[in-house]
Amino acid sequence: MLLRIVSILFPLFAITAVGYWAGRRQRPDLSHANKLNMDVFVPALVFAALANKDFQIARYLPLLGASLVLVLGSGLAAWGIARALKLDPRTLAPPIMFNNCGNLGLPLAVLAFGDAALPPAVAMFMVSNLLHFSFGAWLLDHHTRLSNVWKVPSVLATIAGVAVGMTGIQVWPPAMVAIKMLGDVSIPLMLFALGVRLTESRISEIRLGLMGAVLRPVLGMLLAALVIQCLPLPPQERALLLVFGALPPAVLNYIFAERYHQEPEKVASIVLIGNLAALIFLPIALALGLE
Repeated sequence: MLLRIVSILFPLFAITAVGYWAGRRQRPDLSHANKLNMDVFVPALVFAALANKDFQIARYLPLLGASLVLVLGSGLAAWGIARALKLDPRTLAPPIMFNNCGNLGLPLAVLAFGDAALPPAVAMFMVSNLLHFSFGAWLLDHHTRLSNVWKVPSVLATIAGVAVGMTGIQVWPPAMVAIKMLGDVSIPLMLFALGVRLTESRISEIRLGLMGAVLRPVLGMLLAALVIQCLPLPPQERALLLVFGALPPAVLNYIFAERYHQEPEKVASIVLIGNLAALIFLPIALALGLE
């Protein structure tokens, strides 16, 4: 079991480590590459998974609901903890709510459970992504226009993919191959960019970073275990939900904190230490999920 877990996680952390090494040594400017990834490659990945004729959105409704419970439940718990500790809830809650289900979650699902796990993993990513660009942005700035969420390429790809899948429209096979090839670029680029981005983070609040690094996976896995007891999910989806709950904070939290001037250095500490702590918590989640 240990060897299997190591073999699953090694490619993820190896590519991230290469990105970190390149970031420290060469300081590459990935701003354009990251924009291309978010505007082209990730939407292509999402559309290809959702527009697949085997993807039936109704089949994943319980999983979508479970993902919603994990995101909102984690945020509600973090908000209460922040108020009790006299911290700014808008600093602590978003990194606990919104995990790295894109950079780490999607490749981890495929490596751990095979290509068949990509559609449900994309469904969970869809929930988190929609909430992050709408509710998550509103949490940081109540003047944010929620209508802007429909301009996000990955959100548009989600809507288009679900529409194609539900209506049974057959995308011309060569076009679908091209879309899948574009989507295949996204995962290694996300992992590499994650490593580079981590070199730019600073640990200014070690105590807060450690607290967030523990709260994110612990709350997520506890909520996942509770939901699994209440919902009749298939075995693979139960395992994916546990892994989803254990994922570290999304790097996007730091980008949002910078954009909305919400203590970005503190959020950077939570994100950086949280992603390092994934070396501990992801093997635990995989061991539970692969039983």
